[in-house]
Amino acid sequence: MTELLNIIDLKKQYGDKLIFDHINTNVQQGEVIAILGPSGAGKSTFLRAINLLDAPTSGQVIFEGNELTNLGEKELDILREKIGMVFQSFNLFPNLSVIENIKLAPTKVKNLSETEATQLAEKLLSQVGLSDKADVYPASLSGGQQQRVAIARALAMSPDVLLFDEPTSALDPEMVGEVLTVMKQLAEQGMTMLVVTHEMGFAREVADTIWFMADGGIQETTKPETFFDAPKTERAKEFLQKIL
Repeated sequence: MTELLNIIDLKKQYGDKLIFDHINTNVQQGEVIAILGPSGAGKSTFLRAINLLDAPTSGQVIFEGNELTNLGEKELDILREKIGMVFQSFNLFPNLSVIENIKLAPTKVKNLSETEATQLAEKLLSQVGLSDKADVYPASLSGGQQQRVAIARALAMSPDVLLFDEPTSALDPEMVGEVLTVMKQLAEQGMTMLVVTHEMGFAREVADTIWFMADGGIQETTKPETFFDAPKTERAKEFLQKIL
């Protein structure tokens, strides 16, 4: 397998407050990683540090052989096109229709023609099960539908990796499944994914690897069955006892 991402000695602190330190790990192409841990463990900050939306204090992030932490903004933006991100709060443009939300980046950034962008957006809407919602505005959609549009929008840039920051935590329970189904399909298609999540069923069934974060770092990197059935650290055991 090809190594897509290499994280070396990554550290983040705000003033005197240390969020995480000494994170060393890597991601293989096609790997699905679930990032688990208690609230306040720095999981979302860590995810945002990977594409430098939240610049790390020190350390290196090497993506496809390029050290992101050393790049200027212009070069970084070019590489960021290959790192899709799906946020907890959807972040759709309310004044654009669903299909316009998806077409925006491919036309502005990738210079796709109107016809090419429309064909791509229609294909992606079909993939996430929302072909009938192309011309409506985000406000008329449920939270689950908005999140599926956000996934389609991220896919429109043909990313090599997708970062998901708690993609279901803002959703009503009955909408969670429809988003996780789309994510599961992406995993089956070989998309490399890093997912900060509280959905333990998804982590157990879909992830190839668990990163368990707590107390300022990654405490365990292991297979889901090992993590859930025989966690190695006391911190992980304590976490699982509280949530399972």
